Amino acid sequence: MPPGGKRLNTTHYDPLWQGLPAHLRVLYVCDRQRTGGWLADAFSSDAAVEVDLHESVGALAGLARLRDELFDVVFVTHEPGELDALELVEGCRAAGADEPLIVLGHQSEQEMAVLCYEAGADGYVCVNTGTTRALIWLAAKALQRCQLVRQNRRLLQAEKQRLRREQEEAERLLRQQQSLIGDLERLRAADQSANLADWESGEFAADRPITPATGDFIPAPPDLPQTLISHYRELLRAYVIMGTGNLAAELRPLAEVLVTAAVSPRDVMRLHVHVAAELIHGLGSRSSRHVITRADLLVVEIMIHIAEAYRARYRESCRPPVQLLLPGTEDFVAASTE
Repeated sequence: MPPGGKRLNTTHYDPLWQGLPAHLRVLYVCDRQRTGGWLADAFSSDAAVEVDLHESVGALAGLARLRDELFDVVFVTHEPGELDALELVEGCRAAGADEPLIVLGHQSEQEMAVLCYEAGADGYVCVNTGTTRALIWLAAKALQRCQLVRQNRRLLQAEKQRLRREQEEAERLLRQQQSLIGDLERLRAADQSANLADWESGEFAADRPITPATGDFIPAPPDLPQTLISHYRELLRAYVIMGTGNLAAELRPLAEVLVTAAVSPRDVMRLHVHVAAELIHGLGSRSSRHVITRADLLVVEIMIHIAEAYRARYRESCRPPVQLLLPGTEDFVAASTE
């Protein structure tokens, strides 16, 4: 008894707050004796929710109703020899039905509850000891589980679609970058003052085939040492994790090496597209938007370092260093020139 001598009213609750909707459409699959019929009738007449109860006799009639109509909750009578609820539940789950299924029978809950759960049912109620409130609570929990499963399935499908769109967007960006390389090679080949080695070979980046093993966009690697390609691959992976500004000490020496080897920016861009395509293809179901964004930042930063290195080389060629005279030799040099 609570303080004050008043008994708390526990017979009424808000069904919406507990997870039950204001209206339920219930299918009751029973046998000819209508085992558990009084419990289903009491559930439909309870004032907690508005229940629209539909009844089907036999497993075939119940499966036909489930095939043609939609129900919020399904009650199934278990009467061995006439209506096997476990087989009916297993058949419904195998067919893809995800409605809450609750079994009603004469056996005890200790005997049948585990078997019903293993078959795919959401619960078992003994018609001899069960109550209407217990059935309402069981239906509420089963309906909540069903709603959560459907919501998770929708979210999973949406996530897969988002990842697929990101993958396609990343591949489209890489194809556009590859197309830019091909356009630059065509312009260079068309220029009469440029080196005609690429023109004589007749091979351009845009014309190179896609790797036939996977069918995905993975262009052929440039004609560079394999150690350099592997080093850039590891650098790109580290850049994706660490971000911009953290690998400046690694990018500057790499730019110096590329400039010393006279690697053109086109070949650097071709190397980047090849390595980035391999990395995007290896992501699988993971997000590719973050990777392609970091990859674009990396190629911009490495291009800046290469441009600065080539600019410094150009300045050195325009203003080559002059050997200064030793102290005291100015008069000797002037006399010899006269």
